[in-house]
Amino acid sequence: MNVKDERFSRLIPVFGEEGIEKLNKSHVAVFGIGGVGGFVCEALVRGGIGEITIVDHDTVAESNLNRQIIALSSNIGEQKTTVMKERLLSINPEVIVHEKPVFYLPETADEFDFSDFDYVVDAVDTVTAKKLIILRSKELNIPVISSMGTGNKTDASSFRVADIYSTKVCPLARIMRHELKKLNIDSLKVVYSEEEPKTQNINIESTGLSNKKTAPASTSFVPGVAGLIIAGEVIKDLSYSIV
Repeated sequence: MNVKDERFSRLIPVFGEEGIEKLNKSHVAVFGIGGVGGFVCEALVRGGIGEITIVDHDTVAESNLNRQIIALSSNIGEQKTTVMKERLLSINPEVIVHEKPVFYLPETADEFDFSDFDYVVDAVDTVTAKKLIILRSKELNIPVISSMGTGNKTDASSFRVADIYSTKVCPLARIMRHELKKLNIDSLKVVYSEEEPKTQNINIESTGLSNKKTAPASTSFVPGVAGLIIAGEVIKDLSYSIV
């Protein structure tokens, strides 16, 4: 991509031509294309990232409409990675998009070569997958940033960027601290919220989620903020690490 392209004109005063060129040549993997990960992908490509691998096994569901940037009534049932790829190419036809419609687990790990990535984003919501993604990144010394819990939150201003071992309040961060200690991982950059999770006494049957009783509540305005913060950290880290 040409750094003098008009699409990057508003970025150059911030990162400089050398920084934009670095972003254009960087390959970022985003695991999880949901309420957080979708906004990560969007901001990365709008921010100059030239190559991206998007990983998610799920399809767009009606329950995604309240918060996921790719979710529309017109694409319910479609593969999330396919919808995301089409959107990213419509933003920048020159971006290289690798589509991985799988869930990252031990049985699918061989499909990924982490050494291809310049940065890894963990935006999945299961502890098992998060541990695997983080561990593999750390083993290869690939920069990684992880999203903690965004469900049951209403204060988007409560997000913080910190090391996992400096987090507080967030229930998922507490679990991850415990799990990462067992893996001898001594640091991890995360985005987390210091807001106490909200709970409501509701009739679960009336929500249409009777088969997903453990699914957290989620708003239209909180997960996306976490995604934008994560994308900002990736872009800043990559553009400022010019050799």
